[in-house]
Amino acid sequence: MKKNKKQLNVTFLGTGTSQGIPMIASKDPVCLSKDSRDKRLRSSVLISWDNVSYVIDCGPDFRQQMLREEIPLIHGVLFTHEHSDHTAGLDDLRPYCYKIGEMPIYVNKQTLASLTQRFAYIFSEENKYPGAPSVQPHLVGNDSFLLNDVLITPIEALHGKLPITSYRIEDFAYLTDVKSISALEKEKLKNLEVLVVNALRIEAHPTHFNLQEALDFVSEIQPKKTYFTHISHKLGFHEEVSKALPNNVFLAFDGLKIKI
Repeated sequence: MKKNKKQLNVTFLGTGTSQGIPMIASKDPVCLSKDSRDKRLRSSVLISWDNVSYVIDCGPDFRQQMLREEIPLIHGVLFTHEHSDHTAGLDDLRPYCYKIGEMPIYVNKQTLASLTQRFAYIFSEENKYPGAPSVQPHLVGNDSFLLNDVLITPIEALHGKLPITSYRIEDFAYLTDVKSISALEKEKLKNLEVLVVNALRIEAHPTHFNLQEALDFVSEIQPKKTYFTHISHKLGFHEEVSKALPNNVFLAFDGLKIKI
């Protein structure tokens, strides 16, 4: 099923945790930082190859991210899970829907059930508001699938007790909000060029990798390069944390672009 390997262009649209950095009403020094790399919108990436572009997650900052990066068109959204910081921008798909019609979205069953309830006016088939975006859901399970000649491999992980979907795209993998992952799913992450994974903060957290857990995961998976995302202000200043990381591990930041 797999065809010739494509060059992937990845843009980090946002690298922050659910409240972003700066966090509202916070006087934490990281929230007051003047370093642009310490200003983080909610986590999402844009992945492009050939003449197509897909995003993984569209949170509440989706509109701002699309304007900042001047993205003229996307061809679909891959969702990791239903939490608001990963889905609240669903309505902002409208301008793209006006261009292409129904927007393909790729979701697991639990996420689709949540979106159908929370955005009933989008999924309604009766008396639908004419300005609402139109979406075309595709259920994601354990099986790999092709998107425009590129192999997508879903990877299940746990966000606390919540099952979430991560994605391997060619030799790039994007995992966010992970706290644990089975040995079977880890097998899907062998021989990666680039791994993106969450590293929330220094202290332990009940539903996210902290920095040490993320580093331990990297040591186990052994990708050629790793970028940490879904970062809170409690991880520390970008510049200071970056200096303490291994040579092949980096903190991602909003607007960072890489090629794979």
